[in-house]
Amino acid sequence: MVVLGGVAGVAVGLAGVYGIGRLARNAGQEQACVPAVDMAKKLSPLMKGEVAALAPASAAKRLPVLTFKDSSGQQKTLEDWKGRTILLNLWATWCVPCRKEMPALDALQGKLGGPDFEVVTVNIDTRDVDKPKAWLKDVNVSKLTYYADNTAKVFQDLKEVGKAFGMPTTILVDKAGCEVATLAGPAEWASDDAVKLVGAAIKN
Repeated sequence: MVVLGGVAGVAVGLAGVYGIGRLARNAGQEQACVPAVDMAKKLSPLMKGEVAALAPASAAKRLPVLTFKDSSGQQKTLEDWKGRTILLNLWATWCVPCRKEMPALDALQGKLGGPDFEVVTVNIDTRDVDKPKAWLKDVNVSKLTYYADNTAKVFQDLKEVGKAFGMPTTILVDKAGCEVATLAGPAEWASDDAVKLVGAAIKN
């Protein structure tokens, strides 16, 4: 009984130590995203007009690890943009609103794209891998870099955390990889409203 009690005590002690360790690590991750929530509050007055449907982040939570590929097949994650503000957009060729929205995203990249900001559009078509590239040419997109996930896992990963409900899905992400605001559906990203909002996010 004494031996069993000692073993149980050690087990509880270890569980406590490792449990506290996990909580500390999680707290650290959440803490890193507190500035994103503060930024969301500051930017809320700019979420109007053409970008009024944006939902500012209300909780300090890091986005899941999202993996996709560039045009050469190299794997990318949001970590590759650490230190830069990005507008992450998921789209598909079968998405009618995406066709209207994509030229505006292309124009936004032309206006604000650079060392501090990029519009990162990720195609999630799962069949014909050549169709998305032809589709982009057809809608006269020239400034956006091509990224794709033909497994659509990036969409499922965001869906699991309540950040994706359909196409298109767009998330404004800060320099630490944290959500600032999310939009379900299209927006006129080349509008003055959108440019002012994204410009302010880049400066924060």
